[in-house]
Amino acid sequence: MTLELLVTDRNMVIQGDPIDGWTSLDCTRRFNEPASGTVELPARPEVMAQLQPGTRIIVIRDGAIWMAGPLEIPQDFIWSISDEGQPDPGKVSVAFTDDLAVPAGYLTWPLPASAWSAQPASASREIATANAETIIRTLVNEQCGPGAQSARRIPHFALAPPAGVGATTTLSTRFEGLLAACRRVALNGGNLGFRTRQDAAQILFDVYAPADKTATARFSAGLGNLRSVGFKMSAPTVTHALVSGNEVDPPASRAFVQAADAAAAAAWWRVEQHVDGGGDNDTTGELTVAGRTALAEGSAPVELSTTTVDTPDLMAGRDFDLGDRVTVELPTGLEVTDIVRNIHLQATPTSGEYVSTLIGSPESSTDPQTVRLIRDLSRRLGRLEAR
Repeated sequence: MTLELLVTDRNMVIQGDPIDGWTSLDCTRRFNEPASGTVELPARPEVMAQLQPGTRIIVIRDGAIWMAGPLEIPQDFIWSISDEGQPDPGKVSVAFTDDLAVPAGYLTWPLPASAWSAQPASASREIATANAETIIRTLVNEQCGPGAQSARRIPHFALAPPAGVGATTTLSTRFEGLLAACRRVALNGGNLGFRTRQDAAQILFDVYAPADKTATARFSAGLGNLRSVGFKMSAPTVTHALVSGNEVDPPASRAFVQAADAAAAAAWWRVEQHVDGGGDNDTTGELTVAGRTALAEGSAPVELSTTTVDTPDLMAGRDFDLGDRVTVELPTGLEVTDIVRNIHLQATPTSGEYVSTLIGSPESSTDPQTVRLIRDLSRRLGRLEAR
């Protein structure tokens, strides 16, 4: 495996020769979330000249772009007198992300084509009864893409050709994190994935359907590609989402919708949860989607977290990728299938590469209570402002 590091400006113009002399590289790509990475470099003048605000880094692995995006901390510099009594150039640590981090900084405006001062006192951005891919692409395009107002448009950002994937769903959002809204649609529309990728002098936004690799991408201690595993089976936190619409006049016309996971209730027991649907009625399916989202977040009783490593027979990025469903054989003999949540690349010039993969439910890679609380509060605040 060969690794190459390039620095570009915000227009993706390469700023100099590939950076050599780096001592460590650590980067993690994540499913439907921005990536993160760090690299330690010699603080030579020609290197420091490239590490400026607004520049980007490209990690090239075996001739293909593995990860590319802006520098979050372009210079974290340390210098000291060397043991020989001569000043060395010091070292600089750089923190970077991928290009998905840029749209992650946007909120969903109810009227994306209008100025901030013209946003309505109430009302949300509604996209009703449409294909999930279409909703995500529409939302990204109008909030920060080529279709956005000029002040919010991300330079060199474009939509990749449509993939024709996803089920029909609906969206209601107001001042919510853009990627949080996209994740809700992706979940309700068939567990879709979305990502950015550099293509020449453009950053393309992709929506895709992860593949079922359960038959070919298998991990176990016997195969030598499973390093650790954590498995927890627990009761669901909700099997019946009881959704209520906004209060209306007369009160008798207020809408109520139920979304249920009959299989989970039969296997365990019935667990009810009240959900604020945030809409007046279910004409466009808004209340139903709110119920399904609650079920998806609380009805799955299995949490799986693993650490796997690449082998010549099964490699991340070649044989499987983010969002793909794979199979993990537990030491107990049980086989569990789940999706690839992140892929972690570590490398040094002396020890080479180490690639590991985290497979499991969202709870395996985040604090579910904190994450759910923040997401729920942001949605509720938007709904309150819309009333």
